[in-house]
Amino acid sequence: MSRLDYVVLLVTVLGIALYGMWRTRGGTDLRGYLRGSEQSRWLAIGLSVMATQASAVTFLSTPGQGFESGLGFVQIYFGMPLALILIATVFLPRYRRLHVYTAYEYLGQRFDTKTRLLGAGIFLLQRGLGAGITLYAPAIVLSTVLGWRLDLTILCSGLVVIVYTVSGGSEAVNVTQKYQIGVIFAGMLAALVILVTKLPPGLSLPDAFAVAGNFHRLRAINFSPDPRERYTFWSGMLGAPFLMLAYFGTDQSQVQRYLSGASLRESRLGLMFNAVFKIPMQFFILLLGVLLFVFYQFERPPVYFNEVAWHEHAAGSEGARASAVEAAFAAAHQDERAGLKAWVDARHRGDTAGADKAVAAATAARARVDAARQEARHLVDPQGTTNDTDYVFIGFILNHLPHGLIGLLVAAFFAAALSAKAAELNALGSASIVDVYQHVIRPQASDAHYLMVSKRLTVLWGVVSVSFALSATLAENLIQAVNIIGSIFYPIMLGLFIVGFFLRWIGGTAVFWGALAAQALVICLFVLGKSLPRYEISYIWFNPLGCAACVVFSALLQGTLRRPVNAGELAPTA
Repeated sequence: MSRLDYVVLLVTVLGIALYGMWRTRGGTDLRGYLRGSEQSRWLAIGLSVMATQASAVTFLSTPGQGFESGLGFVQIYFGMPLALILIATVFLPRYRRLHVYTAYEYLGQRFDTKTRLLGAGIFLLQRGLGAGITLYAPAIVLSTVLGWRLDLTILCSGLVVIVYTVSGGSEAVNVTQKYQIGVIFAGMLAALVILVTKLPPGLSLPDAFAVAGNFHRLRAINFSPDPRERYTFWSGMLGAPFLMLAYFGTDQSQVQRYLSGASLRESRLGLMFNAVFKIPMQFFILLLGVLLFVFYQFERPPVYFNEVAWHEHAAGSEGARASAVEAAFAAAHQDERAGLKAWVDARHRGDTAGADKAVAAATAARARVDAARQEARHLVDPQGTTNDTDYVFIGFILNHLPHGLIGLLVAAFFAAALSAKAAELNALGSASIVDVYQHVIRPQASDAHYLMVSKRLTVLWGVVSVSFALSATLAENLIQAVNIIGSIFYPIMLGLFIVGFFLRWIGGTAVFWGALAAQALVICLFVLGKSLPRYEISYIWFNPLGCAACVVFSALLQGTLRRPVNAGELAPTA
């Protein structure tokens, strides 16, 4: 990075953060700190919801997912519009009618204290882990860009976001996210334009898509019924909606965003904004990864995209083996590039036989490229605990983009990190103070006391997420790791709300123990799949299975209980 890049990075990131702190200066009201001004319009809500969900993990890792596997990952979002419609019509009116600070207050009013604490506890556990990953992702970027130690980078990044969040609370998050998402979109669009201009002369966009199609990167829809396949049409339409319902409907980091709306209508329109634009956004980011794949068919990529780790091994005791892998990779890539150039020429001439022959040669060479890359991965990480595809996009940025734009793209990653991380820490602090401290530990304190404790709890959660990020080593692509963690815990949290909304005859004791049993079942399924791969199913199916188990177990347990449903529960709502 040049001096210009550092200037762009610092001005963008610090400028937005300082603006948020300035806009919320002097705020001492607890309600405003936890929920914001409650005057947000639909576009601000929509952008805030999108920015909270689209962390740095999305923009750093999703292009690598597109590079490695193509467009298929977009299927996980197919059920999202339906989920957001259900949230807007069922979840949101109840939250606003009860004037809750957190979603888990509803569980306390509908069931009892232990169920409320269970819901809040599940949120705090899984979101605390997820917050660590959202911090880990941009730390990878900065450590790669600047050559810093990863642990030092995590500590510095964590400190910045903790200070930023604690200073202004929910209102600081709300007023800055629209600017952060603007920087993100500008950076990603600029990267796409530069990428297209850097494709080889004579290779049109239709040619580029044909190359991607030859290597199965354009298969956006997979109708396979195999539950072991992660991303299919069926998992996207039948399994993923449960994940989206749980995340957008019960996760406090999202609920807090649309509860700040000026009215029910504004909040609903903000959710519908995401229902319309989320799938196109994810498709665009994956398509960027697919075009990166095409670009690297003609421009030689590194054999291992985490080049720092590769050079360390190449300079060590296994240098000879690394050199052999590098040579095999270079020869295979040269043959692949030659085959693809021959294919493009034959395609332009209308020579079908020549095109078929060239494609066959390029495909054979591609198999050798993949084998060399796999050997390189095994050389760097014999246990398979890391994944180098998260470095694909940042490697392209550093090596092929002009200075100034490099700084903007790195700023986009950090804008996404600040946005999502601030929302997560603010939500963790809110749930801790409202559902645990205020409800159980000290119910009769002043707002000033709760405000002070809320800030301290936010700092505590920041420390927890930093600690988790320091210990994180993920074999999964980062965007998949976030969804896997959510799919272990979200189904049970969603089950609690489904029972609360629709099964009025089930009480708190039954749903509490039913939820714990369902959580144990999901964890067993996850562990079984890891230890016995032949029995592994896609993590997306944990969501409907876990939610259904929670509902069924709760109903069965209620049938065995002789005492009536809690008298203090809410009356049925329309």
